[in-house]
Amino acid sequence: MGSFGGKSGWERTDAQLLAAHVAGDRFAFEELFIRYQRPLYRLARFTTHSPEDAGDALQDAMLSAHCAAATFRHGSSVSSWLHRIVLNACLDRLRRRKARPTTPLEDGDGPVHDATAQVDTAIVVAQALMRLPVDQRAAVVAVDMQGFSVAETARMLGVAEGTVKSRCARARAKLARALAEPAERALPVAP
Repeated sequence: MGSFGGKSGWERTDAQLLAAHVAGDRFAFEELFIRYQRPLYRLARFTTHSPEDAGDALQDAMLSAHCAAATFRHGSSVSSWLHRIVLNACLDRLRRRKARPTTPLEDGDGPVHDATAQVDTAIVVAQALMRLPVDQRAAVVAVDMQGFSVAETARMLGVAEGTVKSRCARARAKLARALAEPAERALPVAP
């Protein structure tokens, strides 16, 4: 048998897995999901800024992808297709939440305080990201944090490349101002 370390020496491509799923392979979509679960969850987490919303959006997106696999156009990568579906599910969830605003309850189960500079910086950046309009946040997260090109991001968001560039530019400017504010407030005032 052609196995190496208990694993098959041949790994199917994303497109092969999606085609196998459409053809009735019960495990192909699961394999595809496992392959992309972490980056897709990170995208959902950065976009929604909520573990619950990220998990729900990812679940909604994977159900949509599972059902719509037969409509996949092979002009783009399966990875981009999945990222676009997750991003759209997150944006839908954020729009619905905006229509029905709620106040989150304090959760006493999480860590209360971590004084490391890295965690503090991550919190400041996350707060600055959440102050951005949803369309700007989606563009800057996809391009600057997820590493997608402007063209890929434009396809995922269904907008022109110029729109992605302008959204990213506006988001970066707002982030720069927001991230400079805490540093300015931390500086001692001269007597």
